[in-house]
Amino acid sequence: MMLDAGVVDGFLAASVRVATPLLLAALGEMLAERGGVINLAVEGAMLSGALAAALGAATGGVWTGLALSAAAGLALATVFAVAAIGARADQIIAGTATTLLAVGLTGAVYQAAFGSAGAGLSLPTLAPVPIRGLAEVPFIGPALFNQPATTYLALLAVPLCWWFLFRTRTGLALRAVGESPEHARAAGVSARRMQFGATLAGGAFAGLAGGTLVLAQVGTFAERMTAGRGFIAIAIVVLGRWHPVGVLGAALLFGSATALQFVFQAMGLAVPYQLFLVLPYVLTLLLLAGLVGGVRAPAALGRAAD
Repeated sequence: MMLDAGVVDGFLAASVRVATPLLLAALGEMLAERGGVINLAVEGAMLSGALAAALGAATGGVWTGLALSAAAGLALATVFAVAAIGARADQIIAGTATTLLAVGLTGAVYQAAFGSAGAGLSLPTLAPVPIRGLAEVPFIGPALFNQPATTYLALLAVPLCWWFLFRTRTGLALRAVGESPEHARAAGVSARRMQFGATLAGGAFAGLAGGTLVLAQVGTFAERMTAGRGFIAIAIVVLGRWHPVGVLGAALLFGSATALQFVFQAMGLAVPYQLFLVLPYVLTLLLLAGLVGGVRAPAALGRAAD
């Protein structure tokens, strides 16, 4: 069965839209891991950002919600950074504990703010912003140039992260810390300060990713609604080889895997929808099992700096 152009356009646009929060969270995690910090609290930061976005949008509008989402992610990342970098706790344990804290805290705040019925579907959301002259280009036009503002922000963050990492002294210092904190310190770089900064930036990215999920996609909030997307973002960093362009490609791959449901629905195939819910996670396992052995992580990843 042949697919018409409208189905293909819809699939590509949905792939980019679904990939946007994954890309934002993965770029933030990439910055942290480039500095030697593996932050499993990215899931909790996304969930905190999602709730903050719902609260902000319900009271002050969409942009207030997005600002609060980044602030919430930053706050949760601060908790993780104090434990993992400041107190030199095990990063895996600290990240897991911080995520569990976020799950419990967001559930309690959600119940207190919206009650057992929840916020419904009444939250304001970001409308697509077509770029005149480019949105009409076949296939790539609707996918890249008729998206909400957060998608443009995520795509712009890719070259900005590349420029920061590979064209600035601060980026060079961050990469040096991720490879060898001892040598970086001998060169006059404060390893802990760099790790703190990268981790907090990553938390803000993850919080904004959660806000994007609420205000540019689903239009509501539900407990544990991130559903493991933070952990997929960590896998995306590995598959993208800790490089912004690679992270973009991996995020689009996972977005496409999720958006496949629209293609199969258009083809009239009787495929259970549960298949599409589990597909990104199965893809994560398969790709990591097949490719992770061939990539090289930052040498000091996960090791506490003195």
